Amino acid sequence: MAQRNTWQRERVREALADARGFVSAQSLHATLREENTGIGLATVYRALSGLAASGDADSLQSPEGEALYRACSTEGHHHHLICRSCGLTVEIEAKDVEAWAQRTAALHGFSEAEHVVDIFGLCTPCANKRADAEGAA
Repeated sequence: MAQRNTWQRERVREALADARGFVSAQSLHATLREENTGIGLATVYRALSGLAASGDADSLQSPEGEALYRACSTEGHHHHLICRSCGLTVEIEAKDVEAWAQRTAALHGFSEAEHVVDIFGLCTPCANKRADAEGAA
């Protein structure tokens, strides 16, 4: 069933596009609450779920297990490099990962294998800040 395109869903889409990197539904809701939109948390969750299902948003699970979302700028299957500190996200192709996933599935008798690979680390500016802070301590 297609989700209705309401003003609330459109406002969630706009807020997601304005966000830097991946954000949680709670974080997006806090932004919308500061703007006095009157959009409830349940509406934000529904809108994000619909945007992810339609391919208009990327969704992933953080290392802590929280669902995170961001406006999708690439069509089709892709992977992400995500800074654990600032949230900077880079979309990447990973042909080696694709080949490995298919080989591994076939080796174990699986077909039609699907996978999700997201790599979390520190971007160069955040790594430099951490190194500077550790050097000053």
